[in-house]
Amino acid sequence: MQSTYHIPVLLREVIDSLQIRPDGVYVDCTFGGGGHARAILEQLGPKGKLIAFDQDADAQQNLPKDERLLFVPQNFRHLQRFLRLHKVSGVDGLLADLGVSSHQFDEAARGFSTRFDAALDMRMDQRESKTAWQVVETYSESALHKIFEQYGEVTNAKTLAKVIVQARKSQSLRTIEGFKQAVHAAVKGNPNKYFAQVFQALRIEVNDEVGSLRELLQQLSAVMNPRGRVAIITFHSLEDRLVKHFFRAGTLEEKEENPFWSAPVKKDWQLINKKPIVAGKEEQEKNSRSRSAKLRVAEKCQP
Repeated sequence: MQSTYHIPVLLREVIDSLQIRPDGVYVDCTFGGGGHARAILEQLGPKGKLIAFDQDADAQQNLPKDERLLFVPQNFRHLQRFLRLHKVSGVDGLLADLGVSSHQFDEAARGFSTRFDAALDMRMDQRESKTAWQVVETYSESALHKIFEQYGEVTNAKTLAKVIVQARKSQSLRTIEGFKQAVHAAVKGNPNKYFAQVFQALRIEVNDEVGSLRELLQQLSAVMNPRGRVAIITFHSLEDRLVKHFFRAGTLEEKEENPFWSAPVKKDWQLINKKPIVAGKEEQEKNSRSRSAKLRVAEKCQP
């Protein structure tokens, strides 16, 4: 199952960056097909531990039988709560591979892919109620404009939002084909690329992916052991900027600089690579998904 489910991106780079200790405690925030998790388990000794999170029930089909692995069927935004629940006091390394697994794109019924006709769903966690159809059916024109502009970088986001609001008065947007036909007039450039950006924006909104990432980052300082490493793979410029800023500033808030006074800043994180690690040519040729992947790694500073 795992080999067709999802090819792990930047696998070797992640394992090298985490500098795994055989007796350490590690977290995989996005278990998916289990490719990264298996590689981490290979580096762990009998006393090592891996806690894996995944909100998608399908991911549980890929769990290996391994006593060192603890699986949490939840969104990683609940990291601290479940670490406490399982009496894990500190973590030596953490990985988050953001975005969508190949499996989610390939399962027509999930509604992630523009290639199939299915319900406009896009929920990673089927227990949640909000679907992509509800977003396009109920959000205001200004809210839709903001989503498509920020999350999809859609060139004519404002026009698209207006077309959706008009179309939903007389047409059903409940299915992928119905939605695509309803907004046909708004498509600019290559339709495949255009709809890929539109669907990305809807998916990020449905699953509150930016909110989940922000909550994860805010918990890292509390859960990571000194010299523990965090590796985060992003596929979207907005997420990459959040991670980059957090690792550099230790906070998500933008601080105003006072040109007349500067106090020494205590750093929480040491950047391992100043620039993000990207996939090599060979990996990009084998796995097209890796082309937009950016890996940033930071180490928790000693107190």
